[in-house]
Amino acid sequence: MLSKRSFMLGALSSAFLPASLAQAHKRVFKLDPRFEPQTVRFSGYSPGTLVVDPGNHFLYLQTSRTTARRYGVGVGRAGLAFRGSATVGRKAKWPSWTPTKNMIRREPGKYARYAKGVPGGPGNPLGSRALYLYRSGRDTMYRIHGTTQPSSIGRSVSNGCIRMINAHVEDLYERVPVGAKVVVL
Repeated sequence: MLSKRSFMLGALSSAFLPASLAQAHKRVFKLDPRFEPQTVRFSGYSPGTLVVDPGNHFLYLQTSRTTARRYGVGVGRAGLAFRGSATVGRKAKWPSWTPTKNMIRREPGKYARYAKGVPGGPGNPLGSRALYLYRSGRDTMYRIHGTTQPSSIGRSVSNGCIRMINAHVEDLYERVPVGAKVVVL
């Protein structure tokens, strides 16, 4: 026979069950320490140049002849990555985002609903800051930007842009002027 005490304990513990199950499904993201911003030995470029090494998922801001500030990044998946050189043609805080026509064509179920754009803000895929890459005075449609998916840092998953943790792209944004050279290896 079920005692009143057993009944109350069972009811009380089941009241907390959904919350504990929900917490079991929440994954706390922890960035690998090698992807945290840090000063490293690096050379070969003029100070102020941004160098992206997609194979190793790093972006370097050359700070002197022999050092750079290094950030972890997420990059484009195979066949979608930007390569070569560009310049930072413009910068934006809390930029709006519109998927490219190619993105909509490749994955209409995922991107067509955003064809008219998404205003800037915390839920925007470009995150808190964006550096727009230009080549020969024209927008390449590639960006160095923040992300709403921090777990993509250190991976090749994007549609070609270079993703950073929002706090890291905010730091970079303050250090890099419009006109800065960008080299993507």
